[in-house]
Amino acid sequence: MNSKLYEINTRVWLRKFGSINRKPTLKDVPKEYWNKLAELGMDYIWLMGVWKTNKSVIKDYCFEEGLVNSYTRALNDWKESDVIGSPYSIDKYEVCADIGTREELLDVKKNLNSLGLKLILDFVSNHFSVRSSLIETDPYLFVEASEEIYQRDSNTYFKSELAEGKIFAHGRDPFFPAWQDTVQVNYFNPAARSFMINTLKQLTNLCDGVRCDMGMLALSNIFNNTWGSTLKNNGYCKPENEFWKVCIDEVKDKNENFQFIGEAYWDLEWELQNLGFDYTYDKTLLDKFKSGYVEEIRAHLNAEMEYQEKSVRFIENHDEERAVTSLGHEKSKAAAIIASTIQGMHFYHDGQFEGKKIKLPVQLGRDRIEKVNSSLSDFYLKLLSITNTKIFRNGNWEQLEPNHAWEGNFTYHNLLIWKLSFNERRRLIIVNFSDSVAQCRVKLNLYNYPDKFKLKDILNEKEYYRKTSNVIEEGLFVELGAYKSHIFSY
Repeated sequence: MNSKLYEINTRVWLRKFGSINRKPTLKDVPKEYWNKLAELGMDYIWLMGVWKTNKSVIKDYCFEEGLVNSYTRALNDWKESDVIGSPYSIDKYEVCADIGTREELLDVKKNLNSLGLKLILDFVSNHFSVRSSLIETDPYLFVEASEEIYQRDSNTYFKSELAEGKIFAHGRDPFFPAWQDTVQVNYFNPAARSFMINTLKQLTNLCDGVRCDMGMLALSNIFNNTWGSTLKNNGYCKPENEFWKVCIDEVKDKNENFQFIGEAYWDLEWELQNLGFDYTYDKTLLDKFKSGYVEEIRAHLNAEMEYQEKSVRFIENHDEERAVTSLGHEKSKAAAIIASTIQGMHFYHDGQFEGKKIKLPVQLGRDRIEKVNSSLSDFYLKLLSITNTKIFRNGNWEQLEPNHAWEGNFTYHNLLIWKLSFNERRRLIIVNFSDSVAQCRVKLNLYNYPDKFKLKDILNEKEYYRKTSNVIEEGLFVELGAYKSHIFSY
C-alpha cells in the first residue's frame, strides 16, 4: 500500500499552540489538529526532534560562522535565545523536557493510533551529543583514539571532559568534516551494538516506527572505510553480520509491525532495504527533479517494483530547501504530482502545503512568519483528496511510453505518463515536466469500452469525449503547457 508520511519540526511547531504566559508542550496540541492530518490522508506522523539534548553544547558549537549565516538567512531578527541546538546531537533517548513528558508523548501516540495514524520518531544511529551523559556512564559505546591520532587530526577527535584521559571521535559523514557537537558510536564493538539494539527495543513502547538518520553510515563497509584504521589499533575488526540486519530482526521479533525508515544516500538504498528497512529515502528522484532531465526521471521510475514500493518520495524536508524555492511555483506542483502518484511512501513536510519558502536550520527554535500561498494550498488540498483513494493506495501501477504526436515533433520526450488500475477503475496521470508546451500520443487498452468514452480530468475539473477506435489506432492525443498535468479518470 502507498502510504503518506508527514514531518513536523516539533520544537518549532509547538510554539503555535502556546500563549504569552505559558510555553506549550505536547499536551497542548488539540486533537482537532491530528484529525485534520487524518482527513488529509496521512498515515504516519514524524515528530522530528523530541529527544533530550545538552544545552551546554549550544554556546560552544552552535555559533560558528556558517551556522550564524544560515540563521540570518532564515530569520533576520534572530537572537541568541532562538538558538536551541541540533536535535540530532542527542544526550539520550528521553523526551526533551521543553516539549513535554514521556506520558504526554504516549498520549500523542494514543490519540494518533485512535485515528488510524502511526507515530514516527528519530533514531540517530551514528552518534550522540559530544556532551552526552553516556560518555560518563557507558564510554565503551564510542570510537576511541590514541594521543598520536588526536595530534594528527584534532578536528575529528577530541579529549572529553566527561571521561578523564579518553579521546573520542566526533560523528562524521566520510565526505564531510566531522560534526563537532557529536561523538561517534562504535559499531564494531558488540557491546555498543547491543546497547543500540536495546535502545530501539525500548522505543517500540513509545512509537510505531523510527526514521533512522544517515542509516547507511552503520553499514560495515562504510564504517570500516571511515574508522577502520582507528579501530584496528584498538583491536576491533569488521563484524560478520551487518548491524541493521541483526537489529531489525530483533526489534521486529518484539513488534513485527514496527517500521524502519532509512535516510540513505550513495545508491545504498537497495542494500538497506535488503537488510530489512521498510522504506528508504529516494533523494535521487529529488535530484532529478532539480536537474529537470525527464528521460532520467522516466528511467528511474522503471526500477524494480519492490524497490519502488519501499522508496520514500519527497520534494522537500528539513534537510532540503523548500520546494517552492528550489523548484519554483509551477515546477514544484508538477514534482508534487509525480511524487504523490508513483509507488512508495509519499512524504510531506510541515509548511509545504502552505508554500513556505524558507529552510529553517535545525538549530533554531523559531521560524519566520510567512504568508500562506493560497494557490499552492488549494492545489495540495485537491491533490491529497484525489490520491487519498483506494486506487492510488492499492492500484496496479504501470508506466507508459509517450509517442510523437506527429513526425518531427519531439516534445513528447518531456511528458511522463503512468496509469493505475484497481478493479474496474482507471487513472491516467500525464505530467509535462518542462518549461514549454509538449504534445504526444499514448496508447491505452480500451478493451470492452463503448464506441465513445469519457475522460474526466479530476485535477483540472474538465471532461473530454473520445472515439475509442481512434485512441486504439492512433493513441490518445495530449497537449500540455509548461509544468501542467492531467489526472484522468476513464
